[in-house]
Amino acid sequence: MIDPRRLRILRAVADHRTVTAAAAALYLTPSAVSQQLAALEQETGHALLTRSGRGVRLTAAGEILLTHAHEVLAQLERAEAELAAYAGGAAGEVTVAAFATGIAEVLAPAVAHLAASDPGIRVRVRDSEGDESLPLLLDGQADVALAVEYRGAPTEDDPRLSRVPLYAEPFDAVLPEGHPLRHEIEVPLAGLSDSDWISPYPGNPCHEVMRLACELAGFEPRLVHSSDDFRAVVALAGAGAGVALVPRSALRGMELKGTVVRPVSGPPATRRVFAAVRRGAEHHPLIRPVLDALTESASGLTTG
Repeated sequence: MIDPRRLRILRAVADHRTVTAAAAALYLTPSAVSQQLAALEQETGHALLTRSGRGVRLTAAGEILLTHAHEVLAQLERAEAELAAYAGGAAGEVTVAAFATGIAEVLAPAVAHLAASDPGIRVRVRDSEGDESLPLLLDGQADVALAVEYRGAPTEDDPRLSRVPLYAEPFDAVLPEGHPLRHEIEVPLAGLSDSDWISPYPGNPCHEVMRLACELAGFEPRLVHSSDDFRAVVALAGAGAGVALVPRSALRGMELKGTVVRPVSGPPATRRVFAAVRRGAEHHPLIRPVLDALTESASGLTTG
């Protein structure tokens, strides 16, 4: 009989590619993870992992078992949801991992809504960048992730996740007020190819959106300054340090002194935001109201 707790460990190792990283994510010691994996190999009668450089990778047998692990773990999530519904009443804590603008634009209004409609649900907010929330969700450190599409992100058909699209918003060009294109109604992205650029750090989904938009416009941006804080990005643009692409919602209510903000023409730079839960948990009586509240609070935002 295969112990489903060991399937969670196998999936964590597959996600993180090293025993040490998987152990940290699961709050276990590396030796405990290794022991559980050895026990799982005994249960199945197959070698499931093999060394790959400094990490590990799944064997063919490991990949087969991982496919079934996704289904088993999703079914366990459904079982927990049905048992919680049978017990009646929605009361408990839900941890939501979300990026800063998502917290301000979507999550905070959802929390206010839930306080009135479902007072038994306590939402615990964990601030995390758009590329950090999904790993937190999959590692069991969050119940809901507010995330952003980016290259390398889990796809819509990922068997580990159930996703709810929330909104899409454009990026606007933020220029120093003395920039030659400041009078344009819409700024052609290719016209910024000779400018210095200010951008979030690599790995941040907004950095990936910016790079892809520039790539589609036919140039490689000259990255000079880096910050994951859009207030700092805008301040640097206002100081004449360079140009930037910033999500429209992040500019709302921000001090824009010394800058000119314009829509972008040409290849669209768009941030697509979604909520995600572990597959099978989407109907849990604590999680479903949170997803509904997030959908409702996002309904007035830009979509497309």
